[in-house]
Amino acid sequence: MDVDGQAGEIVAVVHWKGGVHTELHIPRRRRGYSRAHTPPEIVDAVRVLVRICSDDTIAGAMSRSGLVTGMGNRWTRERVISLRSHHGIPPYSAERRKAEGWLTLTEAADHLQISGITLRLAIERGEIEAEHPLASGPWVINRRALETEQAVQFAERIRKQRRNPILVTDVQGVIDFSAT
Repeated sequence: MDVDGQAGEIVAVVHWKGGVHTELHIPRRRRGYSRAHTPPEIVDAVRVLVRICSDDTIAGAMSRSGLVTGMGNRWTRERVISLRSHHGIPPYSAERRKAEGWLTLTEAADHLQISGITLRLAIERGEIEAEHPLASGPWVINRRALETEQAVQFAERIRKQRRNPILVTDVQGVIDFSAT
């Protein structure tokens, strides 16, 4: 066996019992090099999630969604950092998040003063724009999407339709669920 540094390969010569020789050229594996690549959908999901999540949160969401790295490993903070670094994706920044107006579903619902479920249903119907890159991950919503005329009218309509199920009465009893 010999290493050809110029070609980046290992040259192996097999001497067979019958006197025949076979020369094999095997590419050298470079440190950090892998033939396995992370699918572009996962890279795109990280690009979206980094707007609102830390690397730990992204790793957890991808693992919960059943996604694995290009090598078939579970996602960890270090693997998310490596993917971001390789693809030039900047890390999560609370300052950038605030400046660009990125919100989670819960934060967006609070902003509109409606429930999260109502907002999610409106998003699924296409009434409000949002991104949901992972099945078991968070929704990513920009504040500008909540300030459109359609979104504002939707929120006003929902707030007007609210019914208060609480009846104020003197004969209403109290149920005590004491933990003792």
